Amino acid sequence: MPTDAFQGGYRAVPATGALLLCRAEPESVALLAPLLRERMAITHAGERWTVLVPEGSPWRGSGTGGEPVDRVLTGWASALAVGSSWPVLALWWDADRVGYTLASGFRRPVAYVWLASGTPAGEAEAMHTFAARLGLDPVLDVQALDGLTAVDSDADGQARMRGLIAVLTRAGVALPAGLVPGESAERLLEVAAGVPGGVRWVEGAGWREAVRAESGPGETGGGGGGLGVWVPGSGDPRARWLGMVQVGVGVPVTVWGIWRRSAGWVAAGALLLAHGALGMAYEGVRGRG
Repeated sequence: MPTDAFQGGYRAVPATGALLLCRAEPESVALLAPLLRERMAITHAGERWTVLVPEGSPWRGSGTGGEPVDRVLTGWASALAVGSSWPVLALWWDADRVGYTLASGFRRPVAYVWLASGTPAGEAEAMHTFAARLGLDPVLDVQALDGLTAVDSDADGQARMRGLIAVLTRAGVALPAGLVPGESAERLLEVAAGVPGGVRWVEGAGWREAVRAESGPGETGGGGGGLGVWVPGSGDPRARWLGMVQVGVGVPVTVWGIWRRSAGWVAAGALLLAHGALGMAYEGVRGRG
């Protein structure tokens, strides 16, 4: 694992990497993941948990125009969360900081950051919101999370992240061996490719392919291998209204992403627009039929 120690007279630079954890089965996650337009590996990460390992193209070349990894991951997590009924947790790290962002539905994402040295740089209240949204134990788990916000000269940023993952194991998370914080995106992809039980690959085909998959056979929102979310054709009278809301929110989100040159936020806006436009169009056709 990369460290800050001197090796051969040179200081090793900590790698930049990230993982996305979704509380859903890989089959459901794989339907939405192409909208992020990033090559990713998808595999199981415990009971009812899936991990996505991104290639990391938006933040490569840091210092030469690469986008900050935390901004990219916040956008990606938000994009997946607004199109689903399950929470999405982004874990990220770079040379200076480590942190997480938890996105769930249309609610404001909650995030926490540590410096690479392990110094807390977030608000303790964020940890309590984090625990509540994931349904963690309000006593034992919250105490463990509070410990991660306390000053500890013996715990660097990667140790803090490992502590966070340890708490998540009690919520069913079980990351495959080798998918650990501090590794580069390239190394994480190599590890994911060898995960026992198989791995799915998403090549970032775009929203049209995801829309086709979403509006195909079995359009019910709940069971089977579906998304577990509202999709066009559910017969819900609120469908057209929800589509209008998604389009209304998607436009400013997309504009914001373009203005900030943020691939993550552009993906979030595109997902909202795709869901909303598809829903409105489908309900219109059903109404005329």
